[in-house]
Amino acid sequence: MASSQSAFSKLRAAFLTGALVWAALLTYLVHGFGFSWFIALADGLVSTLLLGAACWLINNNLRYFQPGKGSYINILTWCVALALACSFGSRWILPYVVKDTAYSNFVIQSVIIRLFTDFLAVGWMAMLSVIYYSQLDQKENEKRKAEAEKLARDAELYNLRQQLQPHFLFNSLNSINALIGFKPDQARMMIHQLSDFLRGTLKKDDQVNVTLTEELAHLQLYLDIEKVRFGHRLMTEISCDTKCQECKLPPMILQPIVENAIKFGLYDTTESVTVSIRAEWDDNYLIIMIQNPYDPNTARPRKGTGFGLSGVQRRLDLLYARTDLVETHANDNIFTTIIKIPQV
Repeated sequence: MASSQSAFSKLRAAFLTGALVWAALLTYLVHGFGFSWFIALADGLVSTLLLGAACWLINNNLRYFQPGKGSYINILTWCVALALACSFGSRWILPYVVKDTAYSNFVIQSVIIRLFTDFLAVGWMAMLSVIYYSQLDQKENEKRKAEAEKLARDAELYNLRQQLQPHFLFNSLNSINALIGFKPDQARMMIHQLSDFLRGTLKKDDQVNVTLTEELAHLQLYLDIEKVRFGHRLMTEISCDTKCQECKLPPMILQPIVENAIKFGLYDTTESVTVSIRAEWDDNYLIIMIQNPYDPNTARPRKGTGFGLSGVQRRLDLLYARTDLVETHANDNIFTTIIKIPQV
């Protein structure tokens, strides 16, 4: 709104400047025909006031009513009508302002020239007004479209974030329920860990990136809960280059990928499984690699398996407008997920 007011203020200033220049030129031109400066100034002021009123009228109309396709003939008609009003207005008003026979004859003889110049001036004002207000409307439409897209994107991000938690929460509650009977101490510890994890989750905001150190600290809460569930069967290895510790990334971007790794690494085997998480810096990108072993006869991992990977891909697409930030590979019974976070 403030920018629109500033634009209109500049337009009014340009309009007044143009009117003063037009009056000065017309005064000088009439004086060049041998009339006194008083007569020339009167002609310049009256003619400019009439022309200025016509230009203001058509500019103000086009400000609120943009012409559609095929309606430009209406603008031409308005320009002709306003030019006629200006020229014949000067024809009738100026002889009453200046009582001079020679000047009155001059005004009558110059009506056609005045009509032509007034038509050109009003036509230029109409053309500039159409262009100016069309561009202004286009900018406003683009701004509204961008705001609408942002609201839609934020809503989708919020929905994605909400989908990350229910299945994990249900699994954790089922595990707590199973532990209560024969391991109440572990059940209580798991409740505290789950409470800390959910509290940290609720504080996260997709619009505010966190450091890798903060993300790994929150991820560790999740891993502690999972280790209570799976005991000695789940082991983790986390390595992070010193240069990566302060790198920024969206909050809770790793948890669904690690959950996916645990799901396909542990659910189909009774043996212990090691999930490795490694962070590196490469050409202004934070590269995070998550690896887990899997049984190709039962798991058969594939690109986009589960909500974890598809949710992460969609979040990164919405946040960075790129679809190449998530890669998956399955080689030698090792499933690898690689995510790249641009650092700007």
